[in-house]
Amino acid sequence: MDFSQTEEQQMLQESVQQFVRKSYDFDTRNSIVSTEQGYSAEFWKLFAELGWLTVPFSEADGGFGDSAVDLTVMMDEFGKALLVEPYLATVILGGGLIAALADEKSKGELLPPVMSGDLQLALAATEHSGRYNPLSVETTAQVDGDKIILNGVKTAVLNGINASYLLVTARESGEVSSKDGISVFLVPTDSSGVNIQGFTTIDGRSSSEVQLEAVSVGASARLGQPGKAAEALLMVNEKATVACAAEALGALESMLHKTVEYSKTRKQFGTSIGTFQALQHRMADMFIQCQLARSIVIRAAMKIDSNESTVEKTKAVSAAKSRIGYAIKAVGQEAIQIHGGIAMTEELDVGHLFRRVTALDIMFGDADFHTERYASL
Repeated sequence: MDFSQTEEQQMLQESVQQFVRKSYDFDTRNSIVSTEQGYSAEFWKLFAELGWLTVPFSEADGGFGDSAVDLTVMMDEFGKALLVEPYLATVILGGGLIAALADEKSKGELLPPVMSGDLQLALAATEHSGRYNPLSVETTAQVDGDKIILNGVKTAVLNGINASYLLVTARESGEVSSKDGISVFLVPTDSSGVNIQGFTTIDGRSSSEVQLEAVSVGASARLGQPGKAAEALLMVNEKATVACAAEALGALESMLHKTVEYSKTRKQFGTSIGTFQALQHRMADMFIQCQLARSIVIRAAMKIDSNESTVEKTKAVSAAKSRIGYAIKAVGQEAIQIHGGIAMTEELDVGHLFRRVTALDIMFGDADFHTERYASL
């Protein structure tokens, strides 16, 4: 496989790098996390102006091309900078489901404001009993005349407090884990019966718990055919998993770089600890783990962009997420140990990077889950 970047991908990568260098240092990031909304509306509009919000969408929908490889290039750089803007929630998950399920009229109304930075979305799909299975849906959707009544509880809803619409997965028929019977509904967050409790995750993102109590929506709120949303949900979930793996990869490489630099300045017994052979070996192992992870994440993205079977794509995604999970433990723990106690202070970014990769490890399934899923295919 050819892992070299195209000219467009290099330009995309450089645009993110330039933005981070000029406008998104660690202190700026921390000040954004401390705000009520948890992201910068000004930077979000800048993302739109730079064209970043169009990357996961096809040219037919007005996007950059819907390439998973392009997406990983950008998410890699996002991970290095610890960005907290709701790219995953609004663009990849919310926008991805609209692009996959909605009719042309609805896409024409919803996708342009997403790509222009004027519309925030949140996918309300995860439930307490689901354990990484997006098809485990207990939330119900019951037809009542010309209305549909939604009842249920969703957890870990990224960007829920900032979204104008929730994309709610609900079951119209079938058993709790059945593939058939799942629909996705576009629900305004100010609808009667919608209760959103926001919280900040361990890595600084904005998330929430959503309760739906007799929420009434029209049939037009359903995206796609009744009970036929499972395939689109799984497809978007796979792309989001690769995006998370790429973001974790960027954060790991940032941890490696910062650890090497720290070892050159931290002195013990009158000399830099970076001269100690034992630590050199450990940092070499960190580098190897990052390189192994990089190759398999890029391969997974290329598989998603290919015409291969769904099974082959799923295997590639699970292989990447599994490898990233093991790299997170190896690289993350070594970075913390080599830095020592200072790594766990709020003032040093290494500790925040470790929190981010720890959160990304369990998002959409941890290493053990994806290892088992790969073996079962």
